[in-house]
Amino acid sequence: LATGLSTVNIAGGFIVTTKMLDMFKRPDDPPEYYHYYGAPALGLAAAYGAAKVSGTAPQIDAAAGTLAGLLCIGGIAGLSSQTTARLGSASGQAGVGLGIAATLGHLGMNTGQLGTTFGVMGAGALAGSYIGNRVEPTSLPQTVAAFHSLVGVAASAAAVGDYLNAADVTKLDGVHLSTVYLASIIGSVTFTGSLVAFGKLDGRMDSAPMKLEYRDQINGGLGLATLGAGGVLMGAPELGVGMGALGSALTTSGALGWHMTASIGGADMPVVITVLNSYSGWALCAEGFMLDQPLMVTVGALIGCSGAALTKIMCDAMNRDIISVILGGFGTKASGGGDAMVFEGEASMTNVEEVINQLSEAESVIIVPGYGLAVAKGQYPLKEMVESLREAGKKVRFAIHPVAGRMPGQLNVLLAEAGVPYDIVEELEEINDDFDDTDIVLVIGANDTVNSAAEDDPNSEIAGMPVMRVWKSKQVIVMKRSLAAGYAGVDNPVFLKENTDMLLGDAKDTCEKLASGVKAKFGQ
Repeated sequence: LATGLSTVNIAGGFIVTTKMLDMFKRPDDPPEYYHYYGAPALGLAAAYGAAKVSGTAPQIDAAAGTLAGLLCIGGIAGLSSQTTARLGSASGQAGVGLGIAATLGHLGMNTGQLGTTFGVMGAGALAGSYIGNRVEPTSLPQTVAAFHSLVGVAASAAAVGDYLNAADVTKLDGVHLSTVYLASIIGSVTFTGSLVAFGKLDGRMDSAPMKLEYRDQINGGLGLATLGAGGVLMGAPELGVGMGALGSALTTSGALGWHMTASIGGADMPVVITVLNSYSGWALCAEGFMLDQPLMVTVGALIGCSGAALTKIMCDAMNRDIISVILGGFGTKASGGGDAMVFEGEASMTNVEEVINQLSEAESVIIVPGYGLAVAKGQYPLKEMVESLREAGKKVRFAIHPVAGRMPGQLNVLLAEAGVPYDIVEELEEINDDFDDTDIVLVIGANDTVNSAAEDDPNSEIAGMPVMRVWKSKQVIVMKRSLAAGYAGVDNPVFLKENTDMLLGDAKDTCEKLASGVKAKFGQ
């Protein structure tokens, strides 16, 4: 089970990574030959196999595992930059492939066991390929959450299997028992938390936080019960008692993961995704200690640390406290001590023709996309409109908030898919001071990331969150389906400001009309 689910995650994950990187390719990019790295990778695997069969290199397993770990580290490092991302992906794939070969060689399976293992891995690879090839940018967040749940199940299943297969569980040392326990509970928390995150991101669950009256007490009770079960397991009892304790720990930690994630509001889902990513890494790390596999420890630590670093970045971008997010505290109450401000007024409406005229008269335009653009799949007509404006001599840029969409980088991938040039896509810190000198801002499908209540209302649920200061421009056009609140459920006073007009409708249809209108306006 653990092997099959892990293979689903590996195959699907690499396919999704390759698809996302392909979206950043341009027709005029020089040819790439990264697939040639497959030759030395296969050569390494063949050399390992030859040395293993000959028996002339007793430390070949350790050497292969170390090299695989280094390749995975290089993969993570390469993915940190667009210029080296493809090399990083190739390095990571080579590392994982060599790691699998080294693991199978170290285990010394017979022919029947190898046949079963390859069969399970083949089925997992087919399932992962099917899922990965069907993923679109709009469904990427929930797919990532689903993959995380598989890692959680695999870690817990491996831990339980290792415990059951022990010759005498009463003679297991404390280190081994602690790794069994940690792999089980971290995997269980990751599994149930990821399922809830998937449900919220996919619209199968309400994005609003679950507000049970005794939320903190429930979390505390489940945590203490999990620790108590761990204490029993650490006493190395007989198999029946040990399995009862391990089963109790799995149940209570799973309930804890479900409840904590359900108690987090939709606005914090980008942070939840990165936290669960980190959890999956630490589960794999504990599993590596349990199975005495240094490569699993290395890769698990890489995933855990990179996920934690990304979580820190996301928390800083949202002015969130990581401990509160993990404990399900955010999204359930405002940051201040009073009631949130009530904004009164009437939104001003506009139409496509008026917006086309405003765009044709403007010299500088900033576009702030949000998840609504991704849902409507309006990036292609938007790109056509931007091309027309730039050909007419207008300065056009995109402003991307760190948590725009449902996960970090989703809007960057969306724009890359449409072929928007990299050099006109800027981050919050780069562009936020430029709104004062901007003639018109188009806000397309974004809400919480442009909400001025984050700065003006200390009692708002998003108080202190860095936002795009679109309201400081000369004119703001907000394109939305309706005047409803955003994913965080917080009203946006920007909609009521004098320099803001609302252009309601489907983002794709509206962008198509704007693109054709702007093109006609300039006689292109």
